[in-house]
Amino acid sequence: MDKNEIRELMRFFDKSEITKLKIKEGDFTIELQKGFESGVTYASAPVISAPVAQHAAPAVQAPSVASSTEIAAAPQAGTSIKSPMVGTFYKASSPGSEPFAKIGSVIKKGQPIAIIEAMKIMNEIEAEFDCRIIEILAEDGQPVEYDMPLYAVEKL
Repeated sequence: MDKNEIRELMRFFDKSEITKLKIKEGDFTIELQKGFESGVTYASAPVISAPVAQHAAPAVQAPSVASSTEIAAAPQAGTSIKSPMVGTFYKASSPGSEPFAKIGSVIKKGQPIAIIEAMKIMNEIEAEFDCRIIEILAEDGQPVEYDMPLYAVEKL
């Protein structure tokens, strides 16, 4: 992302009711979150396999708005795979294609499990661990929030 795209994203985020946003694009990650005493916190850091400290940009004063679109969906068993960003959830790479994961599917670490469209960018979501899909918690084409459970899974 270039500086203009980041500024546009920040303006959109400030005006929206969204409280958290995380976007990954290659080795670039940006996380935005509202609701702190000082206003809005913007942070960005490259994604590396080892833990990385977040580099915070200056805080920007903005009104704190609680999101009315937050959805609390808890998996029925095991653990869950959660959305890493705000966007629109898709089960398949294109309309009419086979879904990445079905109930009962065994998924390997790094295998694509969904696509989340954010700001006209299609972000392929990969499994962070080997698992079996127990339940699909998000509907195809549904808006999703950051950290919202997408799949109930059993770790393998």
